Amino acid sequence: MLDPSILKIGYFADGPWAHGAFKLLVNDPRCKIQFVCIRFSTRDSVLIELAEHHNIEVFCVENINSENFEETLKRSKCDLFVSMSFDQIFRPHIFTIPPLGTINCHAGKLPYYRGRNILNWALINDEKEFGITVHYVDSGIDTGDIILQKVFPISEDDDYGTLLTKAYMHCPMILHEAINQIIDGKSLKISQDSIDIHGTIFPRRIIGDELINWSDTSRNIHNLIRALAKPGPQAQTSFKNHCIKIQKSSLIADVKPYKAIPGAVLTRSGKILLVKTGDTYLKILEWECDANIKAGIRLS
Repeated sequence: MLDPSILKIGYFADGPWAHGAFKLLVNDPRCKIQFVCIRFSTRDSVLIELAEHHNIEVFCVENINSENFEETLKRSKCDLFVSMSFDQIFRPHIFTIPPLGTINCHAGKLPYYRGRNILNWALINDEKEFGITVHYVDSGIDTGDIILQKVFPISEDDDYGTLLTKAYMHCPMILHEAINQIIDGKSLKISQDSIDIHGTIFPRRIIGDELINWSDTSRNIHNLIRALAKPGPQAQTSFKNHCIKIQKSSLIADVKPYKAIPGAVLTRSGKILLVKTGDTYLKILEWECDANIKAGIRLS
């Protein structure tokens, strides 16, 4: 157990999950946020306002690993650095400054689902669950020892928006629980290699990854659509020069695989389309396009 003095935290953070965790930490009498460091690229105005309301210093630096900022961090006398959706990589000379190290909250089930855009990839890979993990930061990408991990089911009705809502709700609570375990001297340090020596790593999704390949299976296309649903960019296809954004689809049970032209619009009933895929066909329920999409056309 730590000395009964207050745990001094340096908080590197961004986004709704960071707002929730901030509120839990700032109201915890055993914690004191020494400073908040926001993303340089996006500058979270809500987090700035929260920090200023509590008279907490806010940093916004292009390179947290710079020599000048290193000296600033050392002067903060933090016991622990905490990262929640921060977008810069901590180098060893930075993450080792606090005596208790640096921890990160990651919306992925480590050692699987390391890297970027993890909730999207979990849906694309047809996972039945996703994890939230608090782990120590080391020299790798999401490879440090696990402190706390919890797993949540993914239902057939889930999409990116619903998983993001769950992550926004649970990440702050799990992070706060992990920090309390550290304060109490009860935190675990589970080596990720003891679970799987390899794990899996996912890249950041980029422009172009949203395009549908209609030659793929109905299941894979359906998973892509729900993985990119709002507030994501939405899965996209085209007709001539018109972009079609697809928000929601539905699988049709017991359709036997058969050969025909992938991307062909088989029927249209109101707003609902049936589109041929590489194996069967898919029901498109919600979509946006300024062109007249009708049966017989081919999407690409």
